[in-house]
Amino acid sequence: MTPTITSERPQSRVRQSRIIQSNPVTQSYSELLKSVRAAGLLERRQGFYITVFSSLVVLMTATWFGFALIGQSWFQLLIAAALGIICTQLSFLAHEAGHRQIFASRQANDWSARLIATSVAGISYSWWEQKHGAHHNHPNVISKDPDIATGALAFHTEAAAGRQGRLSFLTRNQGWFFFPLLFLVGLGLQIDSVRFIFRRAKVTHRWVELPILLARLSVLPVLAFTFLPIGMAFAFIGVQLAVFGFYMGASFAPNHKGMPVLPADSRVDFLSRQVLTSRNISGGRFMDILLGGLNRQVEHHLFPDMARPQLHKATAIVRQYCDTHGIPFTETTLTASYGIIVRYLNEVGLAAGRRFECPMATVARRY
Repeated sequence: MTPTITSERPQSRVRQSRIIQSNPVTQSYSELLKSVRAAGLLERRQGFYITVFSSLVVLMTATWFGFALIGQSWFQLLIAAALGIICTQLSFLAHEAGHRQIFASRQANDWSARLIATSVAGISYSWWEQKHGAHHNHPNVISKDPDIATGALAFHTEAAAGRQGRLSFLTRNQGWFFFPLLFLVGLGLQIDSVRFIFRRAKVTHRWVELPILLARLSVLPVLAFTFLPIGMAFAFIGVQLAVFGFYMGASFAPNHKGMPVLPADSRVDFLSRQVLTSRNISGGRFMDILLGGLNRQVEHHLFPDMARPQLHKATAIVRQYCDTHGIPFTETTLTASYGIIVRYLNEVGLAAGRRFECPMATVARRY
């Protein structure tokens, strides 16, 4: 089976899409799902998550003890960096709970994710659930995947082509700005969360998330400015937020950035859509810990409720299935993925100020 991509747009785009597909018959991934289920890979691994959560709580407690012991010293910036890392690791757990990977009960997963996201990361779970759900349903699909929505960066040529004036300079060189901008990801996530919570439209469990979110966003500055000199306090908050944002952004970015971008009206079978637009990161168990299982992005998108310890076992099954059915399976190293992202963003940025080029043509050239 080869990937099936069709479009309702004019025949020129349909012809481009046919370059990467010759068999119009799509095949459900039910066969793959049966293999994974038969291997016991959809079973819960609560012991693993209890161990990880307990370890992170111990580390968080030790970090705050360090804050108290160090006192008014610039070594507090190391404490701030450690807090950023631990908050990111706990956010990975919130992400997994949000995908129902930890508990059998949906309610237990949702509340675990909500409490961790709001109290540790300062992120609204209701906002994240809405945004992340759209991403999983339409990965790398223009106007449907919020993760490639145009902001400071343009992730597809259609968006870049419309950039004029001052923004065009940033866009033409956006690959080089990518990593510096990651330091602002944490701040952006928190600002978007606050805006979402205070919007007039309905927000699920608004009155649970609102006080926790405001308390979380207030506690760190209060502690910093109470026990540290003003300059050091600003630096402490800045480092914690920058490390958290960079770690989060650098963990999520390799998953899809630089992979094929699909037109809004494209019709792709579920299996092909998830595999073609996702990238795995090699590195074994170390990378599983460092990236919180996000390095197994293909398997995560195919089986979003699969527990993190099971993902590496599913990789072999999925890879073999893709090889058998002619579906390109992408895996590379972490550093190589960053290089791909920078080059891709710069290539997209060159479209700023020039005629729009259909993103499917780019997809076609890759295959």
